[in-house]
Amino acid sequence: MADRGASALSLPEDWPAHPDPILALNHMGTFDWDLDKGLFHMDAEAHEVFDLLPEEFDGRPGSLVLRVPQPEAARLDALIAQVIKEGGENYGAYFRIRCRDGTPRWTHTQGYIRRDDSGRPRRVVGIVRDATEELADSTSRSMRAAQELAFRQQTNIVQVVSAALAHARTVQDVIDVLKDTHGIRRLGAASFVMALVEAGRIRLVAEAPPGSFVPATQVNRIDEPYPMSEVVRTLSPRFVETPEEFAEEYPLLWPQITHLDIASAAYLPLIAQGRPIGAMGLLYSDRRGFSDEERGVLVALGSSIAQSLQRAMFYEQQKDLAQGLQQAMLPRTIPNVPGADIAVRYRSAALGRDIGGDWYDVIPLPGGRVGAVIGDVQGHDTHAAAVMGQLRIVLRAYAAEGHTPAAVMARASVFLHELDTERFATCLYAEADLSTGVVQMVRAGHIDPLTRGPGGCRRVQVEGGLPLGLSAEFGGLEYPVSTLELDPGETLLLCTDGLVEQPGADLDDGMRGLAEQVCAGPEDVDDLADRLIQLAEERGGEDDVALLLLRRREPETARACGRLQQHVAPGDPEALTQARHLIGSAVRAWGAGERADEIELAADELMTNVLVHTEGAAIVTLRSLVGAGHRLRIEVEDSSSALPRRRDAGEEGVSGRGLLLVDMLADDWGVEARGSGKAVWCEFRLDDG
Repeated sequence: MADRGASALSLPEDWPAHPDPILALNHMGTFDWDLDKGLFHMDAEAHEVFDLLPEEFDGRPGSLVLRVPQPEAARLDALIAQVIKEGGENYGAYFRIRCRDGTPRWTHTQGYIRRDDSGRPRRVVGIVRDATEELADSTSRSMRAAQELAFRQQTNIVQVVSAALAHARTVQDVIDVLKDTHGIRRLGAASFVMALVEAGRIRLVAEAPPGSFVPATQVNRIDEPYPMSEVVRTLSPRFVETPEEFAEEYPLLWPQITHLDIASAAYLPLIAQGRPIGAMGLLYSDRRGFSDEERGVLVALGSSIAQSLQRAMFYEQQKDLAQGLQQAMLPRTIPNVPGADIAVRYRSAALGRDIGGDWYDVIPLPGGRVGAVIGDVQGHDTHAAAVMGQLRIVLRAYAAEGHTPAAVMARASVFLHELDTERFATCLYAEADLSTGVVQMVRAGHIDPLTRGPGGCRRVQVEGGLPLGLSAEFGGLEYPVSTLELDPGETLLLCTDGLVEQPGADLDDGMRGLAEQVCAGPEDVDDLADRLIQLAEERGGEDDVALLLLRRREPETARACGRLQQHVAPGDPEALTQARHLIGSAVRAWGAGERADEIELAADELMTNVLVHTEGAAIVTLRSLVGAGHRLRIEVEDSSSALPRRRDAGEEGVSGRGLLLVDMLADDWGVEARGSGKAVWCEFRLDDG
């Protein structure tokens, strides 16, 4: 241990090594600046850093101006003076110098300020080194990091825009996504324009901000020398990197967009299934050139927009076809019904193909009656609409034939079941006699109607049966009939469940809410229908809506003030005689006057015609109608569907003159189909007295 200690004490005199060789190995030079004498000493490595020969430097700081530009020297002097003033001990800074060949070099210096016992600065010692490669590496890394960040941001924007486009259903939805300030603007574009290909031309359909397109280029041919036309024609993107390139390549367009301060632009073809459907232009005011990564991102963006546009176009085409089918299945016009104000509305569903099985119908019936139908076939597709159209027609036919409301519903259920469509339908049929206000209603699984009058709005409880199709399948064709009286000024509302049902809400709550809306709505049925559909639009909903409003007016035409009905059995002369006697007494009591004999004769001919030419009984009904003049109406019903016809009996004929007499005597006559057969009727206008 002693030997080892003695050996450790025998160190060389130059140990440890002077720092100069170590600094030289690191390409650093040292300096010693005597502030009192103003001398600046540099070693050989410092001379190399400043690219100075020893004989070119006289030891004074001012001589370094040969390599250090004045602005850089002033900045260094200010830094050192500030550190000294604040009592600091060291500083560090990067500055540029000019090498002998005129090229710039980044240099880094670190200095230590030495002070005397009083704190006065006396010397500055430090190092200088070449920092060109260091800053170049740092700048390169920063630039790469910035480029990667920008690329990630652009890629993220493409993902965000693509996600937003996934919810776009129409072409306008796609345009709105692209015009959103949080969309395309984040890509750095100052403005954008988009065009669609239509019949060999390109039509601009969107711009942001307003005024970004040139009016002269709103509609162009594909062969014209414009960038949008070019990308559609070539199916390749076009990147314009400088204003000079823009002016050279597109001399017709450039003068018209110079006010937009455009520095570069990217024009992208919108291609779907191998064919161009449009083009889009992104115009930039603060950039020149596009990297390969940026071009790839923009091309991907164009592809995403093209797919969304094509999907939106297909949707709109299907929507137009579906709505056309829906409108073809619904009644084209609603008949003008004397004594009633009627309004109908249909709102398509918010999902699917915007088509469904909801329908309405208004059916004029004999004797001043009217049938009102509201229904809903299961499903929201073209099949549901097709079934709805067939069902509406047969239900209308059954009602027009004169069947009772219960029979109309039962026959419609059998028809739907025999179609074998695996669909059922709910329906509500109301038959209103506008002269008396009596409404007979039959319900097949449908929601109840509402009425609105002076006393408010209320839900009408209608006893119901199974939906159409199901009642025939399960053998439940009995449909009970409910009756209500609709006073003049009262409104009957029929609707489908799309107007009241909401996801997660109770149906009764929906009916109460609808009643409140109807009570608070306008008096006019058209205005009320518009208001209810508007509320349905605001609420949204995934179901279509059909609505029918019928308001009974104060009768302006004739109303019944007397009625007589008699059953005449075949082969019963006494019944026929009794019917003649009752008719004669009634018409004279009702003021027939001089026309009493004519009325008796016409009634006798109609009854005899039934008893002779059919095998069933005759039901004769005599009504006295007053209001718009005084009229007397005779109806004779039978169970035969064969229609009567006028015949020429000839000179020797003893039959065939019945309808000829009725035609000569009555002011008007006709034949109506009834559920059990037909009814032949005639009317006589009487004097007011």
